[in-house]
Amino acid sequence: MKKDKKTQILTNAKKVLHDEAKAIEATIKTLDNSFVKAVEKIASCRGRTAIIGIGKSGLIARKIASTLSSTGTPSIFLHPVECLHGDLGALAATDIVMALSHSGQTKEINSLVPILKDMGVFVIAMTGSKKSRLSKSADITLYAPVKYQACPYNIAPTTSTAVMLALGDALAIALMKLKKFKKSDFAKLHPGGSIGKILTLKVKDLMVSGKDNPVIVQNKTVKEALVIMSKTRLGAVSVTDGNGKLVGFFTDGDLRRKMQKQKNTLDCKLSKVMTTHPVSVTAETMAVEAARIIKSKKIDNLPVINSQNRPIGLLDEKNLLEIFPLS
Repeated sequence: MKKDKKTQILTNAKKVLHDEAKAIEATIKTLDNSFVKAVEKIASCRGRTAIIGIGKSGLIARKIASTLSSTGTPSIFLHPVECLHGDLGALAATDIVMALSHSGQTKEINSLVPILKDMGVFVIAMTGSKKSRLSKSADITLYAPVKYQACPYNIAPTTSTAVMLALGDALAIALMKLKKFKKSDFAKLHPGGSIGKILTLKVKDLMVSGKDNPVIVQNKTVKEALVIMSKTRLGAVSVTDGNGKLVGFFTDGDLRRKMQKQKNTLDCKLSKVMTTHPVSVTAETMAVEAARIIKSKKIDNLPVINSQNRPIGLLDEKNLLEIFPLS
């Protein structure tokens, strides 16, 4: 592929991203009390929130419904055409329907809204036209203005769906915070996936302990520490005082750095070369917090201590990588 063609491809891609980002920024300025009312109404809903849409808007509706459900707001996706042919039975007067239509003139949706209103269902519109039939018939309108699609012919739903998706995410996160939805709540809704593991695992579930936990007294030499480090294959050792309390930490990285500066490193006492006051965690520390510490401190291991500041285990970066990446 010629260089000028590659450049044009990148230029086109950047323009699409710029146009969609600009449209999302414009939507920020349109947020008003209608958004607040929509959040409060959904938060107080005794039933479910059904999201409806057709075509590309329907795909975005499915995603919004999924995000709401996984963040503590019971939600389902319903196809408006199927609703007109029996699926209305899934709804009750205690439910809320949020209808997505960029034009606000989608025939199937507008045919459905009067029926929903007769059932006593509260209707929220997400549309790019305040003057549309959908906007006028809905109880609340979430305005998602888009002047032009990213499509060069201004036809394919691109910018409009990007804005709807972002507005749906804003709605979900606002509801999360209003409901005080916690990490533990998130984990309960994701028990089988990696998200559940990340949010429920503690350091004690991943650390090495017992005979596999490398510990040595500070008056021992670097050479003696290396024997323990090699045996446990963790590349680190917790250093204690005479009372068994953590006073330092020594790693193979420390060894390499010290050997570059002095020749007799192996004969040095650990108290002279160890890292004093090392960062540590407890067995009850959440694994995700330990991962944050390892990443921010740019270290490979963490000593695990008990309430008496005695090293009871060691957490290695490799154990965390088995659960989720740290990069």
